[in-house]
Amino acid sequence: MGDITIKINGINVTAPDGSTILEAARLAHIEIPTLCYLKEINEIGACRMCVVEVKGARTLVTACVYPINEGMEVWTSTPKVLESRKQTLELLLSNHKKECLSCVRSGNCELQQLCRELGVTDEHRYDGEMLESEIDTSAVHMIRDNSKCILCRRCVAVCEKVQGIGVIGANERGFKTYIGSAFNMGLGETSCVSCGQCIAVCPTGALREKDYIDDVLAAIADPDKYVCVQTAPSVRAALGEEFGYPMGTDVEGKMAAALRRMGFDKVFDTDFSADLTIMEEAHEFLDRVQNGGVLPMITSCSPGWIKYCEHYFPDMTEHLSTCKSPQQMFGAVLKTYYAEKMGIDPKKIVSVSIMPCTAKKFEIGRPDQSAAGVPDVDYAMTTRELARMIKRLGIRFNELPDEEFDDPLGESTGAGVIFGATGGVMEAALRTAVETLSGESLQNLEFNEVRGTKGIKEASYNVAGMDVKVAVASGLGNAKTLLEKIKSGEADYHFIEIMGCPGGCVNGGGQPQVSGMVRNTVDVQAVRAKVLYKNDEAKVIRKSHENPSIKKVYEEYFKEPGSHKAHEVLHTSYVKRSINN
Repeated sequence: MGDITIKINGINVTAPDGSTILEAARLAHIEIPTLCYLKEINEIGACRMCVVEVKGARTLVTACVYPINEGMEVWTSTPKVLESRKQTLELLLSNHKKECLSCVRSGNCELQQLCRELGVTDEHRYDGEMLESEIDTSAVHMIRDNSKCILCRRCVAVCEKVQGIGVIGANERGFKTYIGSAFNMGLGETSCVSCGQCIAVCPTGALREKDYIDDVLAAIADPDKYVCVQTAPSVRAALGEEFGYPMGTDVEGKMAAALRRMGFDKVFDTDFSADLTIMEEAHEFLDRVQNGGVLPMITSCSPGWIKYCEHYFPDMTEHLSTCKSPQQMFGAVLKTYYAEKMGIDPKKIVSVSIMPCTAKKFEIGRPDQSAAGVPDVDYAMTTRELARMIKRLGIRFNELPDEEFDDPLGESTGAGVIFGATGGVMEAALRTAVETLSGESLQNLEFNEVRGTKGIKEASYNVAGMDVKVAVASGLGNAKTLLEKIKSGEADYHFIEIMGCPGGCVNGGGQPQVSGMVRNTVDVQAVRAKVLYKNDEAKVIRKSHENPSIKKVYEEYFKEPGSHKAHEVLHTSYVKRSINN
């Protein structure tokens, strides 16, 4: 496959054969605006924002799907092109609920930004009938407001092509077209798994998570409540983006400082319970291997993946680890061990989590998640909610000093922090399982074969004379591929890690939203994951079983991994669901 030279705005540009005009223009540092385009996911040329002039073409062409050919001449910003784009925006706005002052995406809305850049004003040429729509609040984790939808179909594409679920699509035709589920069902009535990837790619405020800010602030203000917060590993790798920091900035210290200034009674780190999860999960895996248990064992940290398995592979729920996720383990320990130690009534404790994941909002209401007789976690908030809360309270995040988490549930290891990246749970578990099986101390803690953002990774490790075969998948479409290989007998593993979101939690549905342009040009997953691996390398202790706080909680409360007490507090069960509910 050779190269092709074309002219864009009078400049010679050489690009690989098969490239589109959009891709060639980026090589010349010319950005053509898009709204619907997501590379390799939604390449449909529907929004018409990327139109350009091509010499010899009768009409404007869409740059995102139009292939280049030798000698082609392209103009990306002629008066005709700019007028067409402006007209497209005005047509979109004619059927758009314009409440930018109160919209959750104001200031970070791709439609709003393009209107600003192309000089679209409040004087619209196409004001008229607007399609009536109802706000769908049926799902536990999110809200759909089609009055702000621009029919870009990004959400449809990511749900179907990336996650392999396809519970939303375009209904009706022409002016009446809207995005929704089949038979006018609310999203909560479908087999949606709450992953939030549709929210992550939406360019406007049509999709958003359900917000718990007011509830949490009310709890903090209640003198009878003891409000504790935990933060997931990947939140520290992305929160800074909401405050102008470059992607890939670790803001752990400022995050802890901000949470303390909000008035939380204790600020803890979910990395602690990630270490606790490894202790239970590694013990469960070794028990299954040594005593003929169901294999392969599959990790249970990702609630989106768990719900997907229950809906689409219910016959494989026996393969799921019975361990609660780190979020739920933390809440369970907080309201049992910690409450007992501190002499606090569990009913007075309000357990808040800050997560990169919208599926955590569903998880907190699952059955068998109430170790102390009350919910393990009361409120699960996203990284985006935390950022909005910090701004609402007037906390000057960028000026905060770095502070540490509170003890004893704030101490963690490098193994705990890498949970946020695809392959991280597997690597953390291997560090403990290998040392347990071999009885020897690992000299090299990096299991590079399971690192990286590739959708499916496989490896085999010889441990104490046994070949342990492992696999890692991220994104539910990849999970489906892996599970079908197992069911057909094509693949054979002992241990599998699955994360519901592509790239793992760093790319979760509750993380800061980035524009389509950034998604198409930056490996967001890899940039954020690098923060966690760097954090791991900097830790003095990098193995979960060497965490002194973990050792203490076993000595004082659980006695040993897999004990009866541990199963009562730290383990859970699953539901075999149908496709329709």
